[in-house]
Amino acid sequence: MTQRFNTVIIGAGHNGLVCAYELARRGRSVLVVEAAARVGGAAVTREFAPGYRVSAGAHLVQCLPAQIVQGMALERHGLQFCARDLPTTALGADGAAVVFAGGAVTGVGAADVRSYARFVLRMRRFARLMAQVLDAVPFRLSFATWRERVQALVLALRIRLLGRRDMREFLRIIGMNAYDLFEDSFESPLLKAALGVDATLGAEHGPRSPGTVLTYLYRLAGLERGAGLGLAQPAGGMGAVSAAMAAAAQGAGAQVRTGARVRRVLVHNDRACGVELESGEVIAADTVVSNADPRTTFLRLVGPEHLDTDFIRRIDHFRARGKVAKVHLALDGAPRWRGAGAEASRGRIVVAPSLRYVDEDAFNPSKYNRVTDHPVLEVTVPTANDPALAPAGHHVLSINVMFVPYAPAGDAAAARIQVLESVLAALEKVAPGLRAQVVATELLTPRDLEREFGMSGGHWHHGALEFDQFFFTRPVPGAAQHATPLPGLFLCGAGSHPGGGVMGIAGRNAALRVLEGGL
Repeated sequence: MTQRFNTVIIGAGHNGLVCAYELARRGRSVLVVEAAARVGGAAVTREFAPGYRVSAGAHLVQCLPAQIVQGMALERHGLQFCARDLPTTALGADGAAVVFAGGAVTGVGAADVRSYARFVLRMRRFARLMAQVLDAVPFRLSFATWRERVQALVLALRIRLLGRRDMREFLRIIGMNAYDLFEDSFESPLLKAALGVDATLGAEHGPRSPGTVLTYLYRLAGLERGAGLGLAQPAGGMGAVSAAMAAAAQGAGAQVRTGARVRRVLVHNDRACGVELESGEVIAADTVVSNADPRTTFLRLVGPEHLDTDFIRRIDHFRARGKVAKVHLALDGAPRWRGAGAEASRGRIVVAPSLRYVDEDAFNPSKYNRVTDHPVLEVTVPTANDPALAPAGHHVLSINVMFVPYAPAGDAAAARIQVLESVLAALEKVAPGLRAQVVATELLTPRDLEREFGMSGGHWHHGALEFDQFFFTRPVPGAAQHATPLPGLFLCGAGSHPGGGVMGIAGRNAALRVLEGGL
């Protein structure tokens, strides 16, 4: 039996749910089909050991815009935050600790305190400019319409309004590597390392790679765009965000079906006209919106036979190899951090002693598909703010591990053991005795993330965030404004502009493009 909708959306991740809400509230009949048994994509909460729950993929909110939180009334639909404006603590094995909170830094010399205050003011100004770029559907460089010409002029004017000094500085640094920028600006190794982690978290390159200032500003832009939350932890984990979005979309009239994997996008007369599920069920639609990554969308669901050869070549060369693994630890007690009190567990903890360590010790081996013995860690202790995630007195750790290659050389089982052992060894240096507290572990390598969440290459952002895969070229020319070369097919996932992070902007803008007819 065939059902018909105005729009069918592939994937009930946050972008798909935002897109569904925007279309449904404007009177469109919308169906969201999700392969997994629950909504959320990588923004889900699940049990990884009996009694221990954790945000399986994304573990903090940092770039969820106010207009989406308020527009979708997410708090009315059950979303609550157990912690906001989380501080970041950078820990060294020697007991040193540098704390970032409220735009200030402590634990460093007076010169760095002053330099950081000036640095933050300037970077936040640049980030506000970046946030405006991220919010809009990108224009095409062909300037085929007056609207696109106006968009380009407005962007140029915004850059010029930075003032002569800041405009020159913005244009000087935007293509730089983060290593040189931070080395030129500060003295403290821990301070520079923490900033270097922010510039490369989720990226495919180390801090010496050109363009990592861009990814640093991208992260800051998310915080500037956020709903006054800063780094925030939702009560119940990231699954609470997805559940609230699903409730909002359904409240607007959208239908959401889980356990419904799409086999292919249906094409008739060179136009997308619906989807076929693995069950054989056919769902007809005027438009199809894909929340899947670009490679999955075009190479598997649509198929090369329906697309131009040159376009397929671009998609085939779209870079999407993740280098971040997730490690979840169940502990029988609270971790005890060297150089920091228990309050550090309520925020974000970075383990990286220096920029050189981030680049040479952690990143460089991944260029040759080797697993490093010196990983960079971004650690959260969700149970410090939300004790219900573990049995009484017990805790969970959620850790992003950089840089773990997608396809490690040598024996895959040995590589997994090496990753987990290196993480425990690094934690033991900053939290002596932690290894003895571990009662259960889970490791999700980039390949595991690919398998569990359907992200090609296990990449958070569905593809590298670099100049040739950013803004009006994301994911590739010809599909960079959410519409695609196949009429009736649109993109709303992280592989489209503006990229990854739990923000929902791609979903909102894709809905606007559908409503415009993709013109």
